[in-house]
Amino acid sequence: MTSFPNLNYGYTNNQQQQNIENPELTLSAVDYSLLTDLYQLTMTACYTGEGLEQRRASFELFVRRLPDNFGYLIAMGLAQALEYLEKFRFSSSGIEALQATGIFANASEKFWSLLAEGRFTGDVWAVPEGTAVFANEPLLRVEAPLWQAQLVETYLLNTLNYQSLIATRAARLRDVASQATLLEFGTRRAFSPQASLWAARAALAAGLDATSNVLAALQLGEKPSGTMAHAFVMALSAMEGSEDQAFTVFHRYFPGAPLLIDTYDTIAAAQRLAAMVNSGEMKLSGVRLDSGDLVSLSKQVRSLLPNVSIFATGDLDEWEIARLVAAGAQIDGYGLGTRLVTGSPINGVYKLVEIDGIPVMKRSSGKGTYPGRKQVFRLFERGKVKADSLGLAAQQQTEKTEETEKTTDKNLKFLQSSEVPLLQLFLKEGKRVQPVETLAEIRQRTATSVASLPDKTRRLDNPVSVQVDISTQLEELTQKTKNNTA
Repeated sequence: MTSFPNLNYGYTNNQQQQNIENPELTLSAVDYSLLTDLYQLTMTACYTGEGLEQRRASFELFVRRLPDNFGYLIAMGLAQALEYLEKFRFSSSGIEALQATGIFANASEKFWSLLAEGRFTGDVWAVPEGTAVFANEPLLRVEAPLWQAQLVETYLLNTLNYQSLIATRAARLRDVASQATLLEFGTRRAFSPQASLWAARAALAAGLDATSNVLAALQLGEKPSGTMAHAFVMALSAMEGSEDQAFTVFHRYFPGAPLLIDTYDTIAAAQRLAAMVNSGEMKLSGVRLDSGDLVSLSKQVRSLLPNVSIFATGDLDEWEIARLVAAGAQIDGYGLGTRLVTGSPINGVYKLVEIDGIPVMKRSSGKGTYPGRKQVFRLFERGKVKADSLGLAAQQQTEKTEETEKTTDKNLKFLQSSEVPLLQLFLKEGKRVQPVETLAEIRQRTATSVASLPDKTRRLDNPVSVQVDISTQLEELTQKTKNNTA
């Protein structure tokens, strides 16, 4: 029989009872600093006790490997991460709650004053939202006093892991669906109400057209979009006498709106609607199919309603849309929910790469890391990504400069081949140094980034990621660091 260690750190029943004060588990900005794993705080207490808390540290957030059948990731979540860092602080009530646990009985007074007075004062380098990235490439780097850089790990991973997953799925859906309308319907399947808001934003930023999440849409300055549920059709059919009456009532308040036609008999409903449209009795912009053989049904509905948009829903993902497109389905738009906001997790990690100017690395089997502060250099050739190079942030692009100087037509050379550093400075000493981007700007970057990838990287089945080379300087530092820790 397995037994687990007691991790209550001396909690008494009274202390436990006193701390259960918010059974609703609501979240506000004042709680952000406490939305972390316990070991972040216990390590910070140790750093403080040993006088190490202000040593300059660099941590990088990256994924070791991509999810199965993903050739790339779309970086997303930076906006929420920066907002969190700007507001990072501990409230007096939060500190009192920590003290009441009894866990930190041996922590120094300096630890408590650090929490009470501290703010995030570090630098943040990151790839802009909407940028395609690959395994082992930093999405973000934090350079800050050790205690700050350590404490923010959990929140940053939660934010970037989830939103990058949503953005990547959305970008793949857009790539497969081409110009079809794509709507985000994932609120009821997202992992929490707050997650649904950021999932909607990530989906819109990565290429979807609209969301059904009313709060998300309004806060983002967008118009929410949706249709109707089977419950409405059934309720009105029972109360008013027929499915057609349900359609008529809905159009009385929302003229021309798309109608859900598969509650009872899809083709019979389409035939009756066609008669009303052809007689001029009804104006209809679209219909929604939520079940059945979408290929066959969409073709039949198209023959009956040739000038009406056909919208499909029902546990769709990029593979199913690709199948529908290949089979010639007559579908103009798709609603994406469960498989967009859930699915294969992105196992991003956040690792220390430098402390007090000393490069460090992890050597665990299968979980090794590269030392030092790094930069990703992306090589483009005629607008397409040819390769990435993972190098040191401080390294000079000598080879690129020398190569450029050899050509007699530098403008032509730039058009043919160029190398671009991906990580940019977003926070300097805790303050923003770049303006907040609009959804339209991020959406355009996503589209451009995906379009620049090789076809083999964009395909859904057995994709091949872009080659990521390790620079000579990084290889040398890695070997040197290994020797120093042998």
